[in-house]
Amino acid sequence: MASNTTVTSDFELVKQLQKWSKDNMRQETLFCTIDVADLYTMVPQTEGVLALKKMLDHLKLKQVGDLKIETIIRLSRFVMQNNYFSYNGQYYHQIRGGAMGSPLTLTVANCYMFFYEQQIIKQINNSGELYFT
Repeated sequence: MASNTTVTSDFELVKQLQKWSKDNMRQETLFCTIDVADLYTMVPQTEGVLALKKMLDHLKLKQVGDLKIETIIRLSRFVMQNNYFSYNGQYYHQIRGGAMGSPLTLTVANCYMFFYEQQIIKQINNSGELYFT
């Protein structure tokens, strides 16, 4: 799904850059990288679950295994909004993001970033610029 904007190796990146630079490299060309600090703990919970729902809709899935999409979203919302942890003997309720190391948090963050990147890609596509994740 994101194969047009994803490179899987250094070699592939260099190959794509060489191909692109033949017609597009200019003296004023800028290269930049983006890193989302603490992504898993910074994705807004509601928007993250909405991105998961949007991804499942985008994939035209009615259910995954025996679970209907509606059930997956309800369970995801419950897990994201009911994460508690202990630190220095105190218990805390996590109100933003999800638990580090949780497969659900990884999935929600990936969906959230996929749709965030789609907005960037729309702007870049008609400008002759190149975008990779």
